[in-house]
Amino acid sequence: MNSISAASESLFPSGPLSQLVEMGGPVMMVLIALAAVGLVTFFYLMLFGTFYTPRFNRQLRHLLNQWQADPASARPRDVRQQAGLLGRTNPLMHLLTDTMSACQQGSNIAAVRETTVRDAQNALEPFEAPLKIIEVIAALAPLLGLLGTVMGMMEAFSAMAATEGRANASQLSGGIYEALATTAAGLVVAIPFAALAAWIEFRLRRIHKNINSALVSVFNVTPLTAPVTEESAEPVQPAREKTAEPAADYALGNNPRYAHAAG
Repeated sequence: MNSISAASESLFPSGPLSQLVEMGGPVMMVLIALAAVGLVTFFYLMLFGTFYTPRFNRQLRHLLNQWQADPASARPRDVRQQAGLLGRTNPLMHLLTDTMSACQQGSNIAAVRETTVRDAQNALEPFEAPLKIIEVIAALAPLLGLLGTVMGMMEAFSAMAATEGRANASQLSGGIYEALATTAAGLVVAIPFAALAAWIEFRLRRIHKNINSALVSVFNVTPLTAPVTEESAEPVQPAREKTAEPAADYALGNNPRYAHAAG
């Protein structure tokens, strides 16, 4: 314990951190480091999410409503050019405008869908690593507290063994106090980070749902593979009599729903 106290004084000057390290021993130093890493990760996630979170805004909602009403009159490139700084960092804006432009140009719908799936997954991928770090910290902190408890009890019983069972309360109190301090510190670190991990995961699920909903709305209105002519409209076989109706450039609901756009 003397070497640990000396190391704590060199790393943490006299103050609350030094007292925590003296109370919990080496395990407390690891818990403090984990808490610091978790806080840095959380603030990074909040700052990154402020600019790069896929989100709906008024322009995108208007563009999506215009696309559903008349895809030919939608102007996704104009929306991209008129977007401000926050709009240009919005992955959902690029995802919708690229998909709409590709559909208007008559590109292969299957290829467009594959590209959209990849881009949607890439939009959420930067949030996975910080979330995993916070989840690992929430899982490791109680285990480290339990490790500190075991080490503290081992020190207490070691002091008792050194005195051949004649140790008094003051000799045992140091190890027991370290055991209780590390247990409490582990729970203090784990509980808030577990709550943060659950909240971040809930937010990501909502973002995932919004992306899927927007892409379903886009792919439900897609160009036909070929225009319907008068010759093809003639009933060649009885089973094809329903195809005689004239069709516009875009058909609503002729394609299967794109229900899992983001994976």
